[in-house]
Amino acid sequence: MKNHNPTEQITLFSPNTEPEIPKVNTASDEIELVSFRELVPEINDTGYLTHAIFAYPAKFIPQIVRYAITTYTKQGDWIVDPFAGSGTVGVEAYLCKRNAFLLDLNLLLNHIMPLKVYSGKERLHEADLFKLLEGMKESKEQFIPAWSNVAYWYAPEILEILSHYWGFINNTKNSVYCDIIKSGLLKASKRFSYTEDRTPKLARSKRKLKAVEELLKENWREQLDEMVQSLSLKTLKSLNDFVMYTQQHQNDVVPEIHWQGGVDSSYTTVPRACDALITSPPYLQAQEYIRSTKMELFWLGHTEEEVRGLSRLEIPYRKADRIIQTETLDRIREMLTRADLRKRLDSYFCHTVNALENAMSQLKPGAAACIFVGNPRIDGITVELWRILAEYFRERGFMFEKVYEDRIQTRKLFGGRKNKNPDGMKSEFLLILRKRAIYQAAAR
Repeated sequence: MKNHNPTEQITLFSPNTEPEIPKVNTASDEIELVSFRELVPEINDTGYLTHAIFAYPAKFIPQIVRYAITTYTKQGDWIVDPFAGSGTVGVEAYLCKRNAFLLDLNLLLNHIMPLKVYSGKERLHEADLFKLLEGMKESKEQFIPAWSNVAYWYAPEILEILSHYWGFINNTKNSVYCDIIKSGLLKASKRFSYTEDRTPKLARSKRKLKAVEELLKENWREQLDEMVQSLSLKTLKSLNDFVMYTQQHQNDVVPEIHWQGGVDSSYTTVPRACDALITSPPYLQAQEYIRSTKMELFWLGHTEEEVRGLSRLEIPYRKADRIIQTETLDRIREMLTRADLRKRLDSYFCHTVNALENAMSQLKPGAAACIFVGNPRIDGITVELWRILAEYFRERGFMFEKVYEDRIQTRKLFGGRKNKNPDGMKSEFLLILRKRAIYQAAAR
């Protein structure tokens, strides 16, 4: 495997005029233009209830997940998501009384889900939270992340205080109140670091260095304490709202939400048959989710060895172990003149399809696979991901049902970067496939 320089900027775009790719009739060219926000008006805030507790790049908006759940599943069904990310599918499944099995390469999933799908039935109390926060501020215990570069990212006096706060939390008996404070500490630990918090990737900037320098001239510890307390109170309120919203579950069978973070979904077995797949694979041009969250992972107690090992498995830094072929994908591959871009394309489709195929092999006959993707560009060529996936799986026991186009309204995936596509993608697509009675996974 080729070693990846973590400071290298990966650019898959070029200013060249986009070549025209002939349309392939493996699926209907009828694309239904929709607005999932309008189709699901009952959700008027993408961060409602527990969705906004944790920051995560390129989140799956809940309206899309809710639409797929209510359209293609019924209460009590099992849903699988092999690219679980921030756990949106798990939250919406729980709210809709569906069961879910979530997989993700990022270990952060294991820390996210206990709060996002809070199973407690009693309201939480501010007094109990304040008691823990006061104990944290008086802490003499210390925790330094097992991260050789930690001093590079913090002013010494800020690192000293954060190490005591984390020392207290990591040595206190685990409780929902501890988890609430951890969620606030994660955001504060990033905000008070040298990393540029306007972009998802870990990167020092002159702006942030200057901001911290000015902060240290002020009463920065009071600001730190206020931020942790404010975020913790906001999370406590979100959990209480979640408890109220899900009170109806008390008299029913409580949905089961299972998750496994830190696993390669390409080769992890889904333990049961499922009634639907709902997922959003990594973007072709932005897959470094572990690098984006490694500061959080280190504060949560994970080691450099763990984080480095998982980072090597991120697309596109791993070698393709097979070449995915469809008519559209083969045409794109032939148009690429750069060998490195062909390798990245092959790596992306190899491991994305591996993970999808692994999960989709566990779908019951007639079950829907709902796959939400964009159409990125590579060397100026638009890659219709939905079409390529439709072509591939149609040859392997799935029927194309439809594809929805949802215009991106407010989010700019790459707005903070100096790249050749500063406005990001204009639309994203929800591909719906149906599993036939006979399914044949490809030999690897």
